[in-house]
Amino acid sequence: MGCNAALIAQEEIICTSCLFHLPYTAFHMDSNNEAMQLLKGKFPFEFAACMLHLRSGSIVEKLIYNLKYNNHPQVGEYLGTKYGTSLRESPYFAKIDMIVPVPLHPKRLLKRGYNQSECIAAGLSLGMDVPVNTRLLHRGRYQKSQTKMYRSDRIGNVADSFYCKNGEQWADSHVLLVDDVLTTGATMAAAAEALINHIPHCKIYIVSIGRA
Repeated sequence: MGCNAALIAQEEIICTSCLFHLPYTAFHMDSNNEAMQLLKGKFPFEFAACMLHLRSGSIVEKLIYNLKYNNHPQVGEYLGTKYGTSLRESPYFAKIDMIVPVPLHPKRLLKRGYNQSECIAAGLSLGMDVPVNTRLLHRGRYQKSQTKMYRSDRIGNVADSFYCKNGEQWADSHVLLVDDVLTTGATMAAAAEALINHIPHCKIYIVSIGRA
């Protein structure tokens, strides 16, 4: 899905050359990274990181597009596993108790057939050896796609979109919140606030595959 070359034995999704040349961020080892700066002051969180820089026309954009719109959920698990292995080496993610993917509204889930963030979370779980919780965070309001929205429109589009069930039983948990792409941080902020408001004394960590 990168350069369109035929894959050889042991290669998955993209070839070794494309994998090597992906625009990795190294945010997971930098306490003053770009994601941290973007989200600072929007909600309380412990750490934030993104795996790859996402630019128009790039292989990363192609991978994310295939994951979300071309019925290739295996892309999410593949990238999630790769990143989970890296996060396991970071001191900033050493205390994670569970991984929570940003949920889709049931209507969008029915249309797409799967939640791309759940696919990424499944991969992260393999790489980090941490369980995924898909029963905690839910999406209660259907929104338009944010792909072509301006920053101000994104914030209003996701406000009050998420809610939690049985959050009290996860008190004091260190929660890794996962989405496919971090753009303005509006979705992450809304989802994180739902977790913070319903899980007593929880600690929030943020991860995405792409940083747009």
